[in-house]
Amino acid sequence: MRKNFIPRNDGFDCEVCDEEVPPAPGTFRNHCPACLTSKHVDQEIPGDRASDCYGVMPTIRYVGTDPEKLDLIQKCTICYKESVNRTAPDDNVSQLFDEGFLENNI
Repeated sequence: MRKNFIPRNDGFDCEVCDEEVPPAPGTFRNHCPACLTSKHVDQEIPGDRASDCYGVMPTIRYVGTDPEKLDLIQKCTICYKESVNRTAPDDNVSQLFDEGFLENNI
């Protein structure tokens, strides 16, 4: 069984904010850059696309101090699995610092 990251950089339409999300520039795409939400599609390792949950995973907190290198902690609204996703260059990270953003996504 494979245990290492499977690189994916696919575009998608965000189910939360309806943004048309293109592949990420120079990195991998795993969440919407507009609302910082992902979908629970991976089961064991990033990129495996083996989950049958498909719940929405909003950002509930972040780790780091450099806005260009934050780790987003996202939690599935169905099964409560948490995952960590690194921010991409085109992410709207400024909203993380807006009053109430994280409280509204928990």
